[in-house]
Amino acid sequence: MKTYHKIQTVFKRDPKTKFKTLLENDYSLPEFEYLKKNKWIFTEKVNGTNIRIMFRDRKITFGGKTDRSVIPKQLLKNLSEKNLPLFEKFIEISNNGESFCLYGEGYGEKIQSGGKYRANQDFVLFDIKINQCWLKREDVETIANKLNLDIVPIVGSGTLRDLVNMVKTGFNSKWGKFMAEGIVARPENDLLDRNGNRIITKLKHKDFKN
Repeated sequence: MKTYHKIQTVFKRDPKTKFKTLLENDYSLPEFEYLKKNKWIFTEKVNGTNIRIMFRDRKITFGGKTDRSVIPKQLLKNLSEKNLPLFEKFIEISNNGESFCLYGEGYGEKIQSGGKYRANQDFVLFDIKINQCWLKREDVETIANKLNLDIVPIVGSGTLRDLVNMVKTGFNSKWGKFMAEGIVARPENDLLDRNGNRIITKLKHKDFKN
């Protein structure tokens, strides 16, 4: 199944800082500028490694960001132990034999700065695609609950200026008393651009550090 699409940062990067910081108010996509005053939903960005849990032809497989990515051994072991109960519940949900892909982050000790999140390694869900359809947040939450999977928390909502202010100031992660990596934001009502790409963006706290 397809890898997760690239999430574009809100603003263009500054070549004068070797692209480490952003050019505020110089939007990376015209759609962001057009929608900047609309309401966006903010979820916490987790510092981990992209993981896909795929269900197709009555089989579950696990993948990383790409088909060539190597999943950390302990994380793969932990995911595999969930295989049977996940399989049974996927069969329950997939009444018409749909193909599922659960997109999330492998996180925890020894994955990036994951020791801040948890002592062991696990999977936290942020998106689901069934056949060619991306599910709404409430449906993702419903399935996460049925599959007993964690889901990235909603940390706020507002305009893109609200997003910038929140990330620039910084805020504590929902996982503990440490600075959250950033935010992934999407319009309150899911939208696509003229090429059929999802309108979705991100910001990291470190993007505002010189």
